[in-house]
Amino acid sequence: MFFCIILLSLAVTLAQQQQKEINAVVDFSDDTFAESVPVKPHFVMFYAPWCGHCKRLSPTWDDLGNKYNIDEAEVVVGKVDCTQHTALCSSQDVTGYPTLKLFAKGVQSGIKYRGPRDLASLEKFIADQLGTDVEEGEEASVPEAVTGLVEHTDTTFKASVVRGRHFIKFYAPWCGHCQTLAPAWKALAHSFEHDKSVSIGKLDCTQYQSICTQYEVKGYPTLLWIVDGKKVEKYAGDRSHDDLKKFAVTMMGKEDQEGGQKEQRDEPQPPVVVLTSENFENAIEKGTSMVKFFAPWCGHCKRMAPAYDELGRKFVGHDKVKIAKVDCTQEVNRQLCNEQNVDGFPTLFLYKNGAKVREYNGDRSLDDMVNFISRNLEHDEL
Repeated sequence: MFFCIILLSLAVTLAQQQQKEINAVVDFSDDTFAESVPVKPHFVMFYAPWCGHCKRLSPTWDDLGNKYNIDEAEVVVGKVDCTQHTALCSSQDVTGYPTLKLFAKGVQSGIKYRGPRDLASLEKFIADQLGTDVEEGEEASVPEAVTGLVEHTDTTFKASVVRGRHFIKFYAPWCGHCQTLAPAWKALAHSFEHDKSVSIGKLDCTQYQSICTQYEVKGYPTLLWIVDGKKVEKYAGDRSHDDLKKFAVTMMGKEDQEGGQKEQRDEPQPPVVVLTSENFENAIEKGTSMVKFFAPWCGHCKRMAPAYDELGRKFVGHDKVKIAKVDCTQEVNRQLCNEQNVDGFPTLFLYKNGAKVREYNGDRSLDDMVNFISRNLEHDEL
């Protein structure tokens, strides 16, 4: 009997230990969040229990908590249920789930994580933000090409394309057009296998979505000519081996004639940048952005369109100003327009470094809109 009691006690202790490991992620409320964040760096997932992406991330987030939520660790891994603590999530500008933010010690507004959601990438982000030394041998290396074709990953892409010319296929494995293109793309890579002046590569957007978002990939396959890390041109021609090769040779010849590099500013730019829910955050995160939220059927929108296009042309090439628009009737943008509190068309908002600062309510003439933007730029410089 005594032996059975001991076994039962050990089983309970083991179960408690296992439960403790499973629940290693700290569940924050408004009060505990405010108390804990000033003391130590925190990496926090803001989520909703019904969110599918949150459910898929949950096991990895638990693994992260099990690894870091120990006494000597440099960061606390936590989570906030936004259906229970709406005020806290609102104060952190949470507009989608899951939102992952790392808070430095004593800082109430965190740095948003936008990368892949695997354990290694999350750990690397923590190390990068906290300035922790990366262990020897962990540094990303450029992947080896197989018969000329470089298969990129999230950790090696930046190191690979930062220098030189690259022709990259952004694809999804399930995409029929991508599967049809695959033999020609492989043949193209083989054609340039021994040419060190260009690299032919591919990247799976279902695995490395953050990179595809950064390069504004909106459909599959997307074929981009990239020079020194910058998108120079999107290929829109026939997808035969000969046409692809002709394009690559033409691009290299054009760059050689221009002194080895075709600068991005030489490309024709649309006067008004078209934004969607997929690229909105990235587009407005730096500088000043004027965004028009509109509906194609709206009479007021149609009447102001020429002046707004002229406003775009006025600021083309300006390194601190972006003129953009969002079509709120498109299914993909409806949630974005709701989140931005668009309640009529057209609605014009001014954003600075990702934050909405004010609504434009002035006259919809070119001069008034230019003056409005100029005044806000001058205010920044004071």
